[in-house]
Amino acid sequence: MRAVIQRVTEASVSIHQKEVSRIADGLLILIGIETADTAEDIAWLSKKIVNLRIFDDENGVMNKSLLSTQGDAIVVSQFTLHASTKKGNRPSYIYAAKPDIAIPLYERFIRRIESDLGKKVGTGVFGADMQIALLNDGPVTIIIDTKKRE
Repeated sequence: MRAVIQRVTEASVSIHQKEVSRIADGLLILIGIETADTAEDIAWLSKKIVNLRIFDDENGVMNKSLLSTQGDAIVVSQFTLHASTKKGNRPSYIYAAKPDIAIPLYERFIRRIESDLGKKVGTGVFGADMQIALLNDGPVTIIIDTKKRE
């Protein structure tokens, strides 16, 4: 799994000009799923994200997590995170999982992050043409790949 995590002061997801999710302070999480992903990847990534210390403490130091700030989150599926640009100029998405594999893993990831946070998270709609609006705070953007774990 690959995730692009953006610290935001606000974020929303709309489909056909209809807003489906909105948060204030928290994280916008774009998630890309590949065929080789497992329940272990889901558990590791969710725990890593909710405990990632990228929010300022009272001294202005990034020392607080989403969990400790009780911030909100939106999780959006994004298969293009697995784009391969090695050959030519048209990205290949050969590593991105097909919907029959990706949808159940995406749904499990949402349930896991909700469990780890202790509250509901906003979502997009898998496979939909979505418009994402956000105000990146910092900016702080972190990329995590469960296959590299760095």
